[in-house]
Amino acid sequence: MKRRLLKTTAYLLGLVVSLIVLFMAHIWNPMGSAPSGERRDRISQSEQYRDGKFDNKLPSVSEGFSLSIIKKYIKGGSNYRKPEANVSSLNRTATDFSPRRKDLRVTWLGHSTMIVEMEDVRILIDPVFGDYASPNQILGIKRFYESPLSLDNLPELDAVVISHDHYDHLDFSTIKALKDRVPQFVVPLGVGSHLEYWGVEASKIVELDWWEEFVIRDLRLISTPARHFSGRSLTDRNATLWSGWAFIGSNNRLFYSGDSAMGPHFSEIGERLGPFDMTLMESGAYDPLWTDVHMGPEQAVLAHQMVKGGLLVPVHWGLFDLALHGWTEPAERIRIAATKQGIPVAFPMPGASVTREEYDSEAWWPDTPWDSVTRVPIVSTGLDASIVDALK
Repeated sequence: MKRRLLKTTAYLLGLVVSLIVLFMAHIWNPMGSAPSGERRDRISQSEQYRDGKFDNKLPSVSEGFSLSIIKKYIKGGSNYRKPEANVSSLNRTATDFSPRRKDLRVTWLGHSTMIVEMEDVRILIDPVFGDYASPNQILGIKRFYESPLSLDNLPELDAVVISHDHYDHLDFSTIKALKDRVPQFVVPLGVGSHLEYWGVEASKIVELDWWEEFVIRDLRLISTPARHFSGRSLTDRNATLWSGWAFIGSNNRLFYSGDSAMGPHFSEIGERLGPFDMTLMESGAYDPLWTDVHMGPEQAVLAHQMVKGGLLVPVHWGLFDLALHGWTEPAERIRIAATKQGIPVAFPMPGASVTREEYDSEAWWPDTPWDSVTRVPIVSTGLDASIVDALK
């Protein structure tokens, strides 16, 4: 009897270990690879790299997960964190993007995935076409709707631009599908390590520190400061840099915030590179417990003003359940904040395009309950009095 019990225990233990090994093998490649060798040597020369990792110039009090955040997630949040019906979208094909355009046009494919057209250059930003913002569907955060433009229907691209290496901005399956179709991948310092690990040729990868730039024909791509963090596993936190991006052409200027909490860097960007015809501002996935990770709607409007933006296009909302607020709340709150400041704001449905002259400001999402800024204020820490006063 005792021997049989030992054999059964050993069998179950072996089965568990085998399942763990299979699971780890399944998620290993999507997690990517941390920088090493010459790439690590270059990283060590960055002003943003201190004590073996990248860091924010303005200290962050609420980065990542904590016991309080875990408890809050267990308790739950809004009952409207996910759509209750199909989300409206506009299906697109490659022919919708021909011929090339000199004037600025942005097509929002959901969250932070966008096609930017300007100066006869076509760029795909933060492409996530996979079903989950995670290394595995078991750990997964599933998207609300399919991409309105499939990978197979993408037009010819001049470059892919990445803001940072989090799963909702850098997708393993998408990069694998694009690696032989795109001539250039422009990323923050260290992110090229993931791409090279996934089979992207080193000659196609350009890695930039803040304020460094890369030129495609007449278009300058400039890496700009942000206040965030990075990492795809438990062991590579802040091993790679995060950034926003400025796209400067002869007749058009576009700013993309990437993921960023509020900070004085937006004013610096505005002074050095503004004004911008259009801004793409991160506006969702916020919470009072991590105000130094994302800026939320009201601070997104302020950041738009600080960089000297013209038309505001909210992004980073409406595709993944990444926080405890309602899925439509970012749009509702940013509409109010922008109107209060007299700022034109565009709300393209997924798949729709925006130009400086043609855009839709009407709601395409359902009318569901949401919390106002009075009920759930989002204010990043370490801000000077003038920034805090502007949020009141």
